[in-house]
Amino acid sequence: MEKTSLPLVVGIAGGSGSGKTTLAQAILDEIGRERIAFLPHDAYYRDQSQLTFEERLRVNYDHPDALETDLLIAHIEALRRGEIIERPVYDFKLNTRSSETRRVVPRQIILVEGILLFYEPQLRKLFDMKLYVDADPDICFIRRLMRDIQERGRSVESVITQYLSTVRPSYIEFVEPSKRFADVIIPEGGMNNVALQMVIARLRGLLNEAQSSSD
Repeated sequence: MEKTSLPLVVGIAGGSGSGKTTLAQAILDEIGRERIAFLPHDAYYRDQSQLTFEERLRVNYDHPDALETDLLIAHIEALRRGEIIERPVYDFKLNTRSSETRRVVPRQIILVEGILLFYEPQLRKLFDMKLYVDADPDICFIRRLMRDIQERGRSVESVITQYLSTVRPSYIEFVEPSKRFADVIIPEGGMNNVALQMVIARLRGLLNEAQSSSD
């Protein structure tokens, strides 16, 4: 990475259940939440209030078209300019965007997390650091199954059906090939303490360099 100007834009990509969120939360805890603007890509799923609930269930949420990536790009660029944004909030139980938004203020680091971050060229070029979290498919599926049942009110059957019909095919087509664009590939995400500490050290070093150059 050549430039050290603030804010730093960091992307964390990888398959569903790979450990992206765990890694992101570890970075937030280690660096300090007061220094990071956090943007989860899945907050930018498109509004589907015009569809019935049954129609929403048939949408492929692992396809790039399911996400309003143009809005995410606009929000990253706004934060880089020092502007406050109103980030969407997505309701995963109703499968549509909430009427609420969440205010995000500019910080020294803009941390973005999502499965398809490195697939989109326009989005990919915004990142100063690109981290790809890798994990065995069976572990990813188990983590996704537990999350969707416990946090999103899904049934075991619905999770399995969705995984086989859309999640796995989209991972093979869109997500897995995108890891060639990563600067660093991290097995097991936030559970990989050695890799985590290396990333934290690098981020702290870049922050110090950027602050020194601006003094």
